[in-house]
Amino acid sequence: MKVLLVVTGMSMGGAERVVADLADAFVKAGSEVLLVYLKAPLQVRPKRAEVELVCLGMESAKDMLTGYLKFVRLVRRFQPDVVHSHMFHATLMARLARLTVPMPVMISTMHTAYDGGRMRALAYRLTDRLTDISTNVSCEAVDEFVATGAVREGRMITVHNGIAVDEFRASEATRARIRDTFAIEPGCKLFVAAGRLGWSKDYPNMFKALERLPADLDYQLLIAGDGALRDSLMEMVGDLGLSPRVRFLGIRQDIAQLMSAADVFLLSSVGEGFGLVVAEAMSCECVVVATDSGGVREVLGDGGFLVPSRDPAALAAAIVAAVALPSDKAAELGKRARQRVVEHYSFDRAVDKWQALYGDLAAGATSRTGQPHSVN
Repeated sequence: MKVLLVVTGMSMGGAERVVADLADAFVKAGSEVLLVYLKAPLQVRPKRAEVELVCLGMESAKDMLTGYLKFVRLVRRFQPDVVHSHMFHATLMARLARLTVPMPVMISTMHTAYDGGRMRALAYRLTDRLTDISTNVSCEAVDEFVATGAVREGRMITVHNGIAVDEFRASEATRARIRDTFAIEPGCKLFVAAGRLGWSKDYPNMFKALERLPADLDYQLLIAGDGALRDSLMEMVGDLGLSPRVRFLGIRQDIAQLMSAADVFLLSSVGEGFGLVVAEAMSCECVVVATDSGGVREVLGDGGFLVPSRDPAALAAAIVAAVALPSDKAAELGKRARQRVVEHYSFDRAVDKWQALYGDLAAGATSRTGQPHSVN
C-alpha cells in the first residue's frame, strides 16, 4: 500500500511524534510512505530512511498557493492508495486538494478537542464531505467535535494514539544515570514535565502549585520542551522564587529516560487531545499527577492522580499526596499504570487499528472504480 501522510508541521510535539512513528511502522509493514509537512522546522523525523520527507514551505499566507500546487503535484506523482492528514491546516489543504486530484481514500485525524473557534468548526463542517472518515484521539475529543458542529455524529471515530511500550519502560540503571547527570541528591524528589511551552500546557498553574508545596519538601523539576512562552515562564519562575528548583531543559530526545528517572510526572494542561505524555509516563511506571483535560481522564483511569484544570491548590495537594506514597504503594501504582497502557494503548495495537481501517476503506474504494470513496 502507498500511504501519503500530511501534517501541518514536524516540530517537537506529541502529534508530530505519532506521525513519525506511524511512518516508520507502515514502512516496516511493507508500505511505501511519503510524509509531507507544510512548514519548517523539522525537529521530529522518522527513523527509517525509506520514508520520503517533503516540506511544502508554507511559512506564511503568501506561500499558500505555491504550497498547495506543490502538494497536488506530489499526489499526482506518488499516486497514494491512502492520504492521511493530521491537524487542522494539513487536513483543510488535503481535503480541498481532493477536488483537484484523485485520492482513492482520505482519512482526517485531529489530535485535540480544543482546535479553534467557530471559523475552524465551520471549515471542518463545510469540507467534511471531502474525506472518507475523520478520527480523533479520545472519545472526549470526538464528542467535543460533534457538539461544536464541526462534524456530524457518526462521521468521526476514536482511534487512540499508541505508546512504544518497549521504549517507554522503567530502568533502574537509567534512573541512576539521569539522576547523577542532574545531580539529584538521595532523598530529593524528582518531578518531570514535558511538552511545548505554550498556553494549552498551562505551566503557570504548575508553578503556582509548586509555590504552595511545603517549604521542607526537597524536590527538583525538570521541564523538557520549548516554545513561545519560554521567556515569560522563566521570568515567572524567578518571580515566585522557584529558580533553584526548576530547570528548563529545552528540546530533548531522551524523554523516556527522563520519565524513567522521575518520582512524579506532572501535567497541568487546560487542553489535551489524548494526553500522550501521560501515557508515556505511565508506561515508565511513573506516578502521574495530571489535570482533567481532554482525553487525560480516559487514559489515566486509576493509574494516577487526577485534579481539575486551573486549580493550583488541588494540583499542589495531589503532588503532596503523590510524594507521600510509601515506596511499595508508589511501585504498585506505577505497575498498574503500565499494565493499563500495555493493554489499551500500545503502539502495536494502534498500528493494527490503522491498517485495518486503511484496508477497509481501500476495499470500499476499489468497489467504486473511478469514484472517490464516500465523498457524500
